Amino acid sequence: MDPNDQQVTQQEENMQPSRRRFVGAVATGLAAAGAAGSVMAQQPAGTTRTATRRPPKYPRPPFPRQQQEWPALAAKMTPRPDHGELTYQGSGRLANRKALITGGDSGIGRAAAIAYAREGADVAINYLPFEEQDAQEVKALIEKAGRKAVLLPGDIRDEGFCKKLVDDAARQLGGLDIVVSNAARQQSVESILDLTTEQFDWTMKTNIYANFWICKAAVPHMANGGAIIVTASVQAYDPSENLLDYAQTKAAQVAFTKSLAKQLAARNIRVNAVAPGPIWTPLQVCGGQEPDALVNFGGDTPMKRPGQPAELAATFVTLASDESSYTTGQVYGVAGGRGNP
Repeated sequence: MDPNDQQVTQQEENMQPSRRRFVGAVATGLAAAGAAGSVMAQQPAGTTRTATRRPPKYPRPPFPRQQQEWPALAAKMTPRPDHGELTYQGSGRLANRKALITGGDSGIGRAAAIAYAREGADVAINYLPFEEQDAQEVKALIEKAGRKAVLLPGDIRDEGFCKKLVDDAARQLGGLDIVVSNAARQQSVESILDLTTEQFDWTMKTNIYANFWICKAAVPHMANGGAIIVTASVQAYDPSENLLDYAQTKAAQVAFTKSLAKQLAARNIRVNAVAPGPIWTPLQVCGGQEPDALVNFGGDTPMKRPGQPAELAATFVTLASDESSYTTGQVYGVAGGRGNP
C-alpha cells in the first residue's frame, strides 16, 4: 500500500468516533424535534406558545385630556403607564449590585428600579415627598423581588441634600455600584418672553446642577466596574420650540456624559446616557406638555404612539451590567423611530 494511502486510511479511522458522535447528535436532535412536534400537535387549538410571545399592544393617541399639579402621580394618569410591573422578568444580570436611582418613584426611573431589583440588585430611590404614594408602590415591588429597597425623599436642587442622598444610599445599601441620574424638570413654555428666570433656574438646578452634584458625590463610593447612567433626551438633538430650557439641559447632559466617561475610564467606571423620545410618564401631564397637545402625544413618531417606561428598562439594565464592559461615553436612543441620536 502506498504510504499516503495508508495515512489517509488512518485519518479516516481516527475520524470515525467523531462521525458517530455527530450522526448520533443529529439523530437525537431529530428525535427531540419530532417529539416536540408531537406534543405541539396534541395541544388544543388556540393554546399560547411561549416561543411566539409578542410584546404588549401599548395605547395610542388620542388620550383623554388631563392635567395634574407638579409633581404628578403615575397612579392618577389615564391610561396608567406600564413600568414593567407585570411583564419584566429578570435573569440575574445585576446580582448583588447596589443602585441609586433619582426620580425612581415613577416613569423611566420606576421602570429601571423594577428591572434592577428583578435582576438581583438592591435599590435606593429618590423622589419628592409629594410622590410618596408612587414611591411606596415601587418599594413593595422591589421587596417582592426579594431585594432591599431604600426610600430617600428630598429635593435635589439643594447641593447639601444631593451629597447626603448619595452618602445615605451607599450606607444603607452597603455600597454603590450603579447611579441612574434620571430625575428631571420639564415645563412647556411657548415663548422665551414668557420663560421666567425662576422657571429657568428651577430647570437648570434639577437637570444640570443636581446631575453634577450627585455624580461627583457618587464617584468616591464606586468601585472598579461601576456604572453611571444619565437620562438625556432626543430634545438634545431635535429640540422642540416649547421646551427651550429643558432641551438645553439635555444637550448639556450629553456633553457631560461624554466628558465624564473619559475622566473615569481609567478607574473602570463607565458613564453612558439614554436619550428617550416621547415617553408616557407623569412628567408630561403636569406641565411637560400642554393639555391639548397631550391628547395626541407621541402620535408624530413613526410608531404613532408614545413609548412606555417599560420599553426602556432593558436598555438601563444592559448599560449597568458587565455585558457593556467596553461601552462608555455612548448615548442610546429609544425614540420610536425618530433616529436620534
